[in-house]
Amino acid sequence: MGELTARSGRVGAGDFTAYDHGAQLASWRVGGRPVVWVSRRARYRPDTSIRGGVPICWPWFAPGRTGDLSPAHGFARIAPWTLTGRASDEHATRLQWRLTEQDIAGLPGAEHFPHPFEARCELTVAQTVTIAVTVRNTGSRTFDYEVALHAYLHVGDVRQIRLAGLDGATYWDKVTRQEQRQIGDLVLTGETDRIHHSPGPVRVLDPVLGRTITVTKEDSADTVVWNPWADKAAELPDLHPAEWTEMLCVEAGNVGPDAIVLGPDQEHTTGTTIAVS
Repeated sequence: MGELTARSGRVGAGDFTAYDHGAQLASWRVGGRPVVWVSRRARYRPDTSIRGGVPICWPWFAPGRTGDLSPAHGFARIAPWTLTGRASDEHATRLQWRLTEQDIAGLPGAEHFPHPFEARCELTVAQTVTIAVTVRNTGSRTFDYEVALHAYLHVGDVRQIRLAGLDGATYWDKVTRQEQRQIGDLVLTGETDRIHHSPGPVRVLDPVLGRTITVTKEDSADTVVWNPWADKAAELPDLHPAEWTEMLCVEAGNVGPDAIVLGPDQEHTTGTTIAVS
């Protein structure tokens, strides 16, 4: 099926690997230790998404608001984005990609989004990692879309971490199918799949690795938190059954009722920054 084109580099104490496939950051390590996680069983093929890194979920999230769209999370993460720029100095590396309706012709799910568009992704790797996805409506009719930057974070043991910054936020629990409100820090005790209506930063407090990962967002109304836990992890072919304890997704997004509406010539940027201390 062909090999994917990788873009790798080193900035300060960190190193990264990204791919034109999906315009996706696949890994980021600082001091030799992963911050952005990628599965040992990830598939690097043009017909599938990479399990880990920061996939771009667009133009819908999960099965979409109608609940029946495929592929899950849209076609952007399996699309052939075009690298349009790369610049590096001693402080940072920046990569830029572009995707249009011509690039997705024939892709699974393209028929569900029959709109002219230009999507741009900019990845900046410095002491932090920043990913910004800008979508522009290049047609003559208004359209809407969902977007999420599906960041997989490396943690010591997901059963021992705490997430600070969501206290008081309402959330839709996709496991229990209930709207609830977060009280205090979030501690995971089982399968977790929640859309928190919270635009603020989230801190992942990790006592096992002795560090804090902070996820901040740009123009993102929602924070998605996901971990499959043991039973569901065993059902995922590109995830080793033991790996679920070392990953946690904290995602910047605009999904469901917070979907973005763009008129002709309008554009919107959703971004996320990941920092470790």
